[in-house]
Amino acid sequence: MPHRSEILGQQYIGGARSAAGTQVLHSHDASSGDALPYAFRQATGEEVDAAARAAAAAYPAYRQLAASRRADFLDAIAGELDALDEPFIALVCRETALPTARIQGERARTSGQLRLFARVLRRGDFYGARIDRALPDRQPLPRVDLRQYRIGVGPVAVFGASNFPLAFSTAGGDTAAALAAGCPVVFKAHSGHMATADRVAAAIIRAAEATGMPTGVFNMIYGGGVGEALVKHPAIQAVGFTGSLKGGRALYDMAAARPQPIPVFAEMSSINPVLVLPAAVQARGEQIAGELVASVVQGCGQFCTNPGLVLGLRSPAFDAFSTRFSALMAEQPAQTMLNAGTLASYEQGVRALHAHPGITHLAGQAQQGRQARPQLFKADVSLLLEGDPLLQEEVFGPTTVLVEVADAAELRRALEGLHGQLTATLIAEQEDLQAHGELLALLEQKVGRVLFNGYPTGVEVGEAMVHGGPYPATSDARGTSVGSLAIERFLRPVCYQNCPDALLPPALQNANPLGIDRLVDGRNQRDAL
Repeated sequence: MPHRSEILGQQYIGGARSAAGTQVLHSHDASSGDALPYAFRQATGEEVDAAARAAAAAYPAYRQLAASRRADFLDAIAGELDALDEPFIALVCRETALPTARIQGERARTSGQLRLFARVLRRGDFYGARIDRALPDRQPLPRVDLRQYRIGVGPVAVFGASNFPLAFSTAGGDTAAALAAGCPVVFKAHSGHMATADRVAAAIIRAAEATGMPTGVFNMIYGGGVGEALVKHPAIQAVGFTGSLKGGRALYDMAAARPQPIPVFAEMSSINPVLVLPAAVQARGEQIAGELVASVVQGCGQFCTNPGLVLGLRSPAFDAFSTRFSALMAEQPAQTMLNAGTLASYEQGVRALHAHPGITHLAGQAQQGRQARPQLFKADVSLLLEGDPLLQEEVFGPTTVLVEVADAAELRRALEGLHGQLTATLIAEQEDLQAHGELLALLEQKVGRVLFNGYPTGVEVGEAMVHGGPYPATSDARGTSVGSLAIERFLRPVCYQNCPDALLPPALQNANPLGIDRLVDGRNQRDAL
């Protein structure tokens, strides 16, 4: 048997390795562009089918495991990730050009969100248990006994993200949420970090074996062009995706066109507007400029929450802020992006901004070589008011656009024209919030998270986080891809009518041995019993 840390580049299907395909793929050093010494096999159609069938075969046993058993599995994956050695960290850095500290922090975040879902499973509230006891003497008609809770929807296809090789990839948030919900996973590895995916997949399999999980609870495939077959496979019951609007919308349309349509939870595109209000810019404009520049260029701007639009009201203080912001952006060094494809996309977005007659370039050196150079532009507010599509398009990288508005009414009209976003930020003093308090109600309709005097780059993994928003930020604004609420994307309700107590799931039984809080006749169980 090969050593557990050896990268074979084969599919993970039903607890075994498969290399039926003949096409060979390579991962690359993100800085040099050189191919790394690992060969990966393109998945065949038969292997995609086998992976989906393996997940479907695992589903009945896996979803019926006690929640505590699934929690043990998630904790075991977290432990395996934490135990990965320094050569693993170096490998991730080579594939992504991300610094060591970033990868170490991302690994901690990845294992932390697995442990968060383990805690959710152990406390049991994810079941959403509700009980309406029978009322045989009710007039004019008796009431039957009704009990409801939620189960996993079935096998889930998860697509790895380019910009987070750990936290939004193989064992990342979508995988963790699906496994927590009782859904086996078929994971499509991202082409930008296939070696990283191989090592993480091996860690998941070790954890599955150590905790006695059903064979096929986690499967992984490599290659281009396999996403369509995976999404259209009848065994797949939901999709998790983080990436471009084009890619997410294509998967959404495929899923909707199936004989049995399935939900796609896609996190896709956001420009994350930052509103710099008058009293704040007057009181601390220079400080805000420095903080905002740091957010724009952090991680080479390769965050879905990167601030791509900055709005302010016309004033001498906003002029001074803009001048300082431009000067600081001009000083920012070039950075290496995740891969050549990401750089090419960034360069295309920058060229489009340069070419638009209503947009002025304020700062940034011309693109050259293999690195991205930070850029700052200024757009006329009329582009927002008239719905120009270019200002709605995310430029994935260290670039942002300033927009100056005449007054509060024009600011409101500009915001009304914005598409759905992951975040919006208010940089404000107390007097700003009093003078512009109506903006909050407007922003609530546009975004999933409203920030006050902070910056959107940085998404805390916790109970209250929402990393989602109206289309095109996500394909379904009712969920989140970060935080404990993410489990609900892969659950559906089932109602039991007059079911014998012994046949009910433990969460719904009268004895309720799990001690799970439930709504009983409209009251929490602790108050009802």
